[in-house]
Amino acid sequence: MNDRLRLYSGLVLMLYVVGHLSNHALGLVSLETMNAGLPLTVAPWQTWAGTALLAGAAIVHVVTALWSLYARQTLRLPRWQLWQTILGLLVPLMLAGHIFGTRMLEEFRATEVDYTSELAVLWALRPDFGAMQALTLVIVWLHAWLGLDGWLRLKAWYVTWQGLARALALLLPALALAGYVAAGMQARRLAETEGWIGEVFAEGNGSPEDLPWVIDRMTVTMLVFVGIYLLVFAARWLRALAQSRANHPRLYYQDNKEYEMLPGMSVLETLRAAGIAHPSVCGGNGRCSTCRVHVDRGGDWLPAPSTDEAKVLERISAPTSVRLACQLRPDHDIAVSPLLPATATAADAWQRGGTRRSEEQPVAVLFADLRGFTRFAESRLPFDVVFVLNRYRASMAEAIEEAGGEVNEFVGDGIMALFGLDGDAESGCRDAVRAAHLMGERLDRLNEMLGAELAEPLRIGIGIHAGAAIVGEMGYDKLLGITVVGDVVNTASRLEGMTKDFKARLVVSEDAARLAGLDGDAAPRHEVEVRGRDAPMTVRVFEPIEGVS
Repeated sequence: MNDRLRLYSGLVLMLYVVGHLSNHALGLVSLETMNAGLPLTVAPWQTWAGTALLAGAAIVHVVTALWSLYARQTLRLPRWQLWQTILGLLVPLMLAGHIFGTRMLEEFRATEVDYTSELAVLWALRPDFGAMQALTLVIVWLHAWLGLDGWLRLKAWYVTWQGLARALALLLPALALAGYVAAGMQARRLAETEGWIGEVFAEGNGSPEDLPWVIDRMTVTMLVFVGIYLLVFAARWLRALAQSRANHPRLYYQDNKEYEMLPGMSVLETLRAAGIAHPSVCGGNGRCSTCRVHVDRGGDWLPAPSTDEAKVLERISAPTSVRLACQLRPDHDIAVSPLLPATATAADAWQRGGTRRSEEQPVAVLFADLRGFTRFAESRLPFDVVFVLNRYRASMAEAIEEAGGEVNEFVGDGIMALFGLDGDAESGCRDAVRAAHLMGERLDRLNEMLGAELAEPLRIGIGIHAGAAIVGEMGYDKLLGITVVGDVVNTASRLEGMTKDFKARLVVSEDAARLAGLDGDAAPRHEVEVRGRDAPMTVRVFEPIEGVS
């Protein structure tokens, strides 16, 4: 709830900031144009409803941010989040003078403030304050943008528009600063006219005494916020002192690393405090799933997921043994393993779910291998071999993906593809057989294109089998990927090897052929012994090929 309130209040403040900076940009036209934009960008916030919304959002945002700062068990954060926190602490200090020099003057001293009077002070009377105001603009915008970008990157559609959004994020403050400087220079030139500043004060019902009044209250406000910050950090220190005297559960990470967990500390915070890189795109706020871990031991002692955590886990169809590291706060010893590499991005939060978790399911597996490619490679220059192999891989991958399959791995001139990961066994087998047909067509087309490069046409052997297998993400760090383990994989590989014996392009197990709905008379049946299997199996052999060795 605290994170949600901070997000929503931040969006309200962001709306105000965008309008305010847009008004600053009008200074590129003239000072008068800036004043003409005030009824559209500032006046709505000065109504009773606008004031209540803006002031309420500011109070909620500050309070929730301070509570979040206290609640964090460690300040070892991702770089973007650390900078957002530091800039957030500076924002109230930098804005104190601006608030008292504008809205508070109007409320408590009946002064009318517009860009003319404000820039007269900032550029003619106190240019040091003018420079601080430009720095404030940058700090406020960077803090706001880091928060907004951190929230939006979890949206699937944002990947498409992220480049444009970041370009606009640079353009708006640049135009605002340029407008501020252009109008400020205009105000400075006008101030050289004798009596102009006095006229500005008189028109706004102000006086030179307003400036000390603003500075005094700005100073007091800054000191108050500094005092609050010190209290928050003192409270953190006292909590850490009390926690150091208590018994702490142990966190076992990947079974070979042991860490001490302080009371109330999440698994993610424990890893960060120990300097262990662990993925977390949303910054540990429970809005993405990149920090998810598998609970290896100690799951019986864990509290049930919170509402927010349960929603995220349900979105990715996670089993009960998977939890979010940023939300998991054990009070007993626990062993966990990461499910995503430390380099995981926002895309992994919403792409790696469903069938990509570890589970047993029916799947169709296709193995393909080029015939005689070793002899071809031995007689050609390395460049020629790589060129032909890349063209072959691209053609076969296109055929597999067109049929609804997924290329699992390339090993030399060998290919392993998976079908039915998101469907049933029947559709997976039909797609696999269709892929074999498309691969044959693409290979024939490739032979025509590379006729001058090849002494003899490229030929392929394909084996297809279907059955239950364990499907899950396996590997390590950047090499993590979906993998299938089981007898179905070994059998499909053996059937691909049998294409040499049958001098055929395709060998399909009887089970896969039946699930695919192939005509019983479409190809001859053979009883074969498959290495690694106790009993013989029936296979269907398609398209004899003359001259295959």
